[in-house]
Amino acid sequence: MEGLLHCSANSVPLSPINFLERAAKVCRDRTSVVYGSLNYNWGQTHQRCLKLASSLAQLGVSRGDVVATLAPNIPSMYELHFAVPMAGAILCTLNSRLDANMVSVLLEHSQAKVFFVDYQLLDIARGALDLLTERAKKKPILVMIMDSDCTSTIDITSISYEYEKLLAVGHNDFDIVRPHSELDPISINYTSGTTSRPKGVVFSHRSAYLNSLATVLLLQMSLFPVYLWNVPLFHANGWCLAWGVAAQFGTNVCLRKVSAKNIFDNIVQHNVTYMGGAPTVLNMIANSTLTDRKKLNHKVAVLTGGSPPPPQILSMMEENGFSITHMYGLTETCGAGTFCAWRPEWDMLPIEEKSKIKARQGVPNLGMEEIDVKDPSTMESVPADGKTVGEVMFRGNTLMSGYFKDLKATEEAFKDGWFHSGDLAVKHSDGYIEIKDRLKDIIVSGGENISSIEVETVLYSHPAVLEAAVVARPDDLWGQTPCAYLKLKDGFDADVEEIINFCRDRLPHFMAPKTVIFLDMPKTSTGLTLTEQPKLVNRFASRWLSIVWLLLCICSYQTVVVYRKRRNTKNSHKSLSGDQRGRMKNNNRNQKSSGDACDVADQRGRMKN
Repeated sequence: MEGLLHCSANSVPLSPINFLERAAKVCRDRTSVVYGSLNYNWGQTHQRCLKLASSLAQLGVSRGDVVATLAPNIPSMYELHFAVPMAGAILCTLNSRLDANMVSVLLEHSQAKVFFVDYQLLDIARGALDLLTERAKKKPILVMIMDSDCTSTIDITSISYEYEKLLAVGHNDFDIVRPHSELDPISINYTSGTTSRPKGVVFSHRSAYLNSLATVLLLQMSLFPVYLWNVPLFHANGWCLAWGVAAQFGTNVCLRKVSAKNIFDNIVQHNVTYMGGAPTVLNMIANSTLTDRKKLNHKVAVLTGGSPPPPQILSMMEENGFSITHMYGLTETCGAGTFCAWRPEWDMLPIEEKSKIKARQGVPNLGMEEIDVKDPSTMESVPADGKTVGEVMFRGNTLMSGYFKDLKATEEAFKDGWFHSGDLAVKHSDGYIEIKDRLKDIIVSGGENISSIEVETVLYSHPAVLEAAVVARPDDLWGQTPCAYLKLKDGFDADVEEIINFCRDRLPHFMAPKTVIFLDMPKTSTGLTLTEQPKLVNRFASRWLSIVWLLLCICSYQTVVVYRKRRNTKNSHKSLSGDQRGRMKNNNRNQKSSGDACDVADQRGRMKN
């Protein structure tokens, strides 16, 4: 077409950096960050980020270098989301629950040049740096982040700089190192690595920009929101809302430790209007004590994702003044890939029916041009009948650029022109998708596929169950049978037989758990039930396992053994086998060790947003 021109006037690389600059110009005096007694406005946040970017440049950080962090949701962690890309560098936010060994592996893999560490995590950081020294690898510059409320004495050995002192030497007239292309990387987010070594998922400036705005829209976030940081900023950059809140001139209420009391206190004190959280956080809120809970005088919009939320928890949240939006995604989708778009005709449904609909994963988020449920062997779409299971696949502008230093894995993930999620789902007649399980986690019993999510949903409806995880247990006859790990609510009791019969009344018998184990649930970094670790122990001889997972497994095993001994002394029921679809008789002697065998059964870890 004649008369058109592609030039710098009409083609500026998209970057979330622009959100901060715009907020500083338009709403300079509005509050940007709140943390305890600390308050910053957008003008101050902009100046601090400029100075920190300048300081990084003085340390030798240049375009394409990696800057790593190990910190909770504190103001400095938020500032680094802007300051690092303003220096032209790539932000690598590490999971704060990792052990020293894994941190050292990721520092080495990412080749981080500078490492910002919260003072409470210094021991882990030092351990990681010592391991790098033992492997004769170059160590990053260590910068310690202090807390204004910290009163303890800190050992400053091996610390190169302190955050505020480093920031103070920077210049607020720093010339921002802008991306040459909007496809330049802005961050690396490592996957949870529950079945293998974590992969470094690379976000581009473009994907971060687009998904930030898309997530703001799906949450219907108004101008000047007050957002409470429950979602870890190290997890997909807080589902890209680290940048999205700035786009709406919002207030970031930082939260070092997530607890029901802290959440309610901050909502009331700061008039929080929006927040995020995995279903386990919602569970924590819904089942909070009267002492921790506070009456809310306004609705709080909540974005949840990470695993399918039990409808019972959604109902309890709605009854307590929270409005829930359910989204689904993976680290590779830069946060929300789909969301359950609400329809007005559903408003009149009973709350139980509403909650079942909200538990669906829904339709594509803006920027994700296509989602489909396909048969991966043929790449044909499954029928929209709500029954036929296939793999969820994505195409769109908010997908990752690829896996850092792993072209083979990138090519495999993008095979046939689609991103393969590894999640199994059905497609309903209205086009909404519903996750049934992870591809690797479906339970196959006697040739029948069992969705652990469906079984977990039934378990959550039991009045005594606080948390549930259903996994595959090896079985000589059926190949696999369901095994349920449960944590009961305080003050409630239930035995194995009661739980199994409860499930049989609501499910086909072959889907009901054959073994039930009561224990505290270990969690992943994002608050998801860590259902992967028993699988890893089962296959310890053939799979790599980091020290932290091994310790968790040992603790879980000891918990179960102690519990079983206590119950045996009370002549309570042992772990029972079911009727195995009416073809096997109960045999208590053969089942004596069923619980012990299941201690190391297959638990599933769903690392999604």
